[in-house]
Amino acid sequence: MGVNLDITEKLQNYISDFGLKLNPIQQEIIEYNKTLGDIKRMQIDPTQCHFLHLIIKVSNIKNVLEIGTFTGLSALSISLALPDDGKLIALDKNEETNKVALGFFKKANQDHKIKTIINPALDTLEELKNQKFDMIFIDADKMNYKEYYEKSLGLINQGGLIIIDNVLWHGEVIDEKNDDKFTINIREFNKFVSEDKRVEQIIIPLGDGMTVCRVL
Repeated sequence: MGVNLDITEKLQNYISDFGLKLNPIQQEIIEYNKTLGDIKRMQIDPTQCHFLHLIIKVSNIKNVLEIGTFTGLSALSISLALPDDGKLIALDKNEETNKVALGFFKKANQDHKIKTIINPALDTLEELKNQKFDMIFIDADKMNYKEYYEKSLGLINQGGLIIIDNVLWHGEVIDEKNDDKFTINIREFNKFVSEDKRVEQIIIPLGDGMTVCRVL
């Protein structure tokens, strides 16, 4: 029976050498985030950038909603994969990091595809209730994951994708002794999605874990 490889740093470098190359502005965002201290953990992993790129291309996705943008790495990864007439609406409540993200979007010549909205996401999701998207990427405050997910189901086209980040939560979801509120919330959210008959879903162990849901 096949088993998953232990991806060492050396093997990851090999994969990077022979895989899809990051755009220079994507790499610039990564380098910038390294200067931010502990909050750099809010950035997605480069392997997730590649996955988002591929899934958008093969699924012919054109309209995307992102919940949680930080300094823009995931949004830029999405936008670069979209066709010229594709659109991304990116939601975040932090005006300062949004300004940083906007600078990177402009530098990468992707600002014409991306609209950012600075507001609590749950409020904005209500305002967007008459729009439909091909894909929604959720990577925001973990305690509201179920609410984001439920509202996303009302905004997604049939057959569309809802992708949720951080579902393995640094591996802590399997530690039954861990009663941290965030760990418990992610654990309960994962159970809820796994039992949801409105979607078919898989968990992919990239970065901090991604759940990919296809809406039935």
